[in-house]
Amino acid sequence: MAEGLRVNPTELERRARTFFDDFVEAFRSFDGDIIAARYLTPYLAFHRYGAVQVFTSRAEVAAYFQRIVDEYHAQGCRLCRYHDLAVVALGKDCALATVTWELLAADHSVLSAWRESYNLCWAEGRFLVFTSTDHPA
Repeated sequence: MAEGLRVNPTELERRARTFFDDFVEAFRSFDGDIIAARYLTPYLAFHRYGAVQVFTSRAEVAAYFQRIVDEYHAQGCRLCRYHDLAVVALGKDCALATVTWELLAADHSVLSAWRESYNLCWAEGRFLVFTSTDHPA
């Protein structure tokens, strides 16, 4: 199979699921650097209008995610899961993937949930994020 994304929709969804399954495992570490390994730089995080962050180095991305997972852990989060994956190819090397995230307590009760989209690039034989967009309620 070619390195790019000129693949059928089933293969595209499989690759996206692999990305998010790996992300869930990285999240379990509560280690910002392990999570940051799934991101390209520069990385743009769009939270809502007027709340945009741009990170230009892997160290900045790692520090950003460390702050986030530390906060989640302090709130009782011990793992996460995703569902409702939707993925669309964007040219031959990119895709837009949207999921609903749930942060879970140790007993698997849901602490919070939100929808988020990711611009993904096929690089190094896997998807990497270069932009994420929170879907404000």
